[in-house]
Amino acid sequence: MGILPQIIFAIALCIGLGYFANNVRKIIRNIKLGRDVDMSDDKPQRWKNMARIALGQSKMVTRPIAGFLHIIVYVGFVIINIEVLEIIIDGLTGKHRIFSFAGQTYDILIGTFELLAFGVLVAVIIFWIRRNVIKLKRFMSSEMKGWPKSDGNIILYFEVVLMCLFLTMNGADLQLQLNGAAGYHTAGSFPISQWLLPIFDSLSNATLIIIERTAWWFHILGILAFLNYLYFSKHLHILLAFPNTFYGNLKPKGQFENLEAVTTEVMMMMDPDADPFAAAPEGAEDEVPAKFGASDVQDLSWVNLLNAYTCTECGRCTSECPANQTGKKLSPRKIMMDTRDRLEEVGKNIDVNKGVFNDDGKQLLGDYITNEELWACTSCNACVEACPVSIDPLNIIMQMRQYLVMEQSAAPMELNNMMTNIENNGAPWPYNQMDRLNWKDE
Repeated sequence: MGILPQIIFAIALCIGLGYFANNVRKIIRNIKLGRDVDMSDDKPQRWKNMARIALGQSKMVTRPIAGFLHIIVYVGFVIINIEVLEIIIDGLTGKHRIFSFAGQTYDILIGTFELLAFGVLVAVIIFWIRRNVIKLKRFMSSEMKGWPKSDGNIILYFEVVLMCLFLTMNGADLQLQLNGAAGYHTAGSFPISQWLLPIFDSLSNATLIIIERTAWWFHILGILAFLNYLYFSKHLHILLAFPNTFYGNLKPKGQFENLEAVTTEVMMMMDPDADPFAAAPEGAEDEVPAKFGASDVQDLSWVNLLNAYTCTECGRCTSECPANQTGKKLSPRKIMMDTRDRLEEVGKNIDVNKGVFNDDGKQLLGDYITNEELWACTSCNACVEACPVSIDPLNIIMQMRQYLVMEQSAAPMELNNMMTNIENNGAPWPYNQMDRLNWKDE
């Protein structure tokens, strides 16, 4: 065979990483379609948030069972990937267990990888049971039918197959070491795969080598497939949770953004020295007025779009939403899923039209998210507090409400009446200011 396996491996690696890099480029381009916002303030606090929430999984453990299982999968995913580095080097150089020179340290590492792989297997099986046997309510919502449900299961199957291939590869390798097969020197500790030895004990070295090499190839090709599947899956949070928590909102919960144009207008109205008849600055007449609020993904900020790609579809936000709990149509998870779906649609439009968006007559508001959903929100921030990766569905909801009120005058009748009363009477109630104290004479 000579160098042929190394050439095939290098080609597969380049194709896998190249396709992944191209998809990453698309994600970055799509996120940049959002309007620019400055998120460079208080970087020390942002680093702390990323370390605590994304790396430390601090918000996951608020639900202990799911949190503990997720930590096992997360730690296993991160640490077992150290083994992937060795597999890549072995594949490119034609060596076998190139890091085995580390001796006892290597043995401890391989043993740790196996224990974590077994832990991941157990955790993933429990996750599958929660989704498909117990059928937790938050996984059974209407927005989780079809592809979202399949996606959640596919990723679990991926993990089971990858962990089984890893342990099979090690088990066959251990048997070959015990048999003294050429090229399989003693290296590693195998606390889990050693239990597979009764299966391999009666097999010839030639058969064992086929099993070990087949598991090795399918394991690394499976990892490359998994890597590229992330682009089409909710599991982008594996990568995006870190930047998303870094760029999370540091303002107090409940502090909403004021529209700059409105703020400027109000400040001018309150300034006694302002000249209401002053001419506009030169060139101002040619400027296109900024849209109030948001009706499509291009009107949202790039942080909102990063949020959409980071959404794990775990449903914690929806399960905490008081509007959803009382039967309203609103689901904060669906808001994020709809935003991502529309963003993907816009991105594909740009790809088809060679880098230019061609108006497709659709938008996020109306075609994906309805007015009923938006006005069901109580703006309580429960969804924001519940999210384990600092996603802010409320910010998107409020921007779309601003558009409805300020661009389309499409607020509910009750809200329009209230605003009219405030304008005319200085209070939400339909009573003249002079009659406010009449109640004291009753």
